[in-house]
Amino acid sequence: MSYYKDFCIAPARRVRLKDFDPQYADKHETKQPALTKIEHLRQRMEEMQYTLYADQKRSLLICLQALDAGGKDGVVRHVIGSMNPEGCRVACFKQPSKEELEHDFLWRIEAQTPKRGEVVIFNRSHYEDVLVTRVHNLVPKKVWSKRYEQINDFERRLVANGTHILKFFLHIGKEEQLERFKQRLDDPARRWKISEADYAERKYWDDYKRAYEVALGECSTKYAPWFIIPSDHKWFRDLAISEIIVKTMEKLDISLPEPTVNLAEIRRKYHKTVAKETGVK
Repeated sequence: MSYYKDFCIAPARRVRLKDFDPQYADKHETKQPALTKIEHLRQRMEEMQYTLYADQKRSLLICLQALDAGGKDGVVRHVIGSMNPEGCRVACFKQPSKEELEHDFLWRIEAQTPKRGEVVIFNRSHYEDVLVTRVHNLVPKKVWSKRYEQINDFERRLVANGTHILKFFLHIGKEEQLERFKQRLDDPARRWKISEADYAERKYWDDYKRAYEVALGECSTKYAPWFIIPSDHKWFRDLAISEIIVKTMEKLDISLPEPTVNLAEIRRKYHKTVAKETGVK
């Protein structure tokens, strides 16, 4: 199967999250074979990122969105962690600062977009301004309702200037979220992630689902598609995202550049240096 095709949201599609099973894991897959495939994909991803960085003509922006405990940090570690940090970075968008609030909502986003040759991962993104903002009535409807079109225009401009965009919604079930909260409580290494807000936000579960449904439907475009990734099984989440990223990078018009120096002259100098330092001609 093609996870790109199966999980990609067609433009202008009406999205209902109840139609997507967060526990889906592909009947032909089990965890161990998936981990083997993931490792192969990670290696290929590393190769493609090296080519992207060397080519310096295009860039890749990956947006990760999810409800609390959805697995964004896990994707960064287990999937994108294979990329070389020299050409890859993560940008996190939390509650906006006073300075950021004094600008247009896309101002802080614009500053973090990738330069040519770079891969940037948004851990949360500009979509928070049509999700949290909408659910908690932080700005009037007449303001946030215009942001879908503004986001589409923003992403269209990025693509026109050589940035490819992939957007992943990590879809988990309500019961799975609660189980992950429990795991954080039980694991001393994860307790720092727990906050009272995690549980307080659960009462807005249906509101967030509706906000996501609208955002996914309004802003999945041919040039910047949204993917709904079943994420109750972390290994399947990683497999699907890895495959989509690799297939996307393989379709980019990138290649290793030709040398900018005279190789024959460099080889001559190399052999001359070896002869001088070792006495071997």
